Amino acid sequence: MGGGKLPRSFYDRPTLDVAQDLLGKVLVHDRRGIRTAGIIVEVEAYTGESDPACHAAPGPTRRNEPLYGPPGHAYVYLNYGIHCLVNVVAEPAGSPAAVLIRALDPLEGIPVMRRRRARAMKGRRRPPDPSALPQSELCRGPGNLTMAMGITLAENRLDLLGSRLFVEDRGIDVGEAVWGPRVGIKVGTERPWRAYLPNHPAVSEPR
Repeated sequence: MGGGKLPRSFYDRPTLDVAQDLLGKVLVHDRRGIRTAGIIVEVEAYTGESDPACHAAPGPTRRNEPLYGPPGHAYVYLNYGIHCLVNVVAEPAGSPAAVLIRALDPLEGIPVMRRRRARAMKGRRRPPDPSALPQSELCRGPGNLTMAMGITLAENRLDLLGSRLFVEDRGIDVGEAVWGPRVGIKVGTERPWRAYLPNHPAVSEPR
């Protein structure tokens, strides 16, 4: 892949290939002129109506509509009424699939990330002292990631080829990925569809 923003063709591929190749890419969010960015270090693939953990398992609904749409769009949803989680839609339109971004290694806007993590939010425990959080913990876990990046339901369905939320290839070499079971789900746990960078401190589950 060349440098710059990832093209549509990057996402228009099998989900597991997209998931693996997202590691080392940079997620960027511009919220009202405030820019945050981080290196993707952990992802999970969810693909098809036959995947019981995928939101497409019950078939098309209003909520999961973005999964069935064109690749290279954001699918953001509210988890347990508390956390917004951000996914990138993969595969051709009509084939419901997405990759959940689970963790980032912060690169840009780190003071803003700390301020956002310090905010009290319904149903979320505030870190005792967000200013003392190690940098690697700011975007560790998919709910912390969106909070630090300022990603909300307003970003659902955004085209990732736009200027607000996108993924860049900055030529960062992160080495070989490790695959293992997805976490935080009750079904489909036997599928080794979580890819992450081994021993990276921002990865959200024990290696």
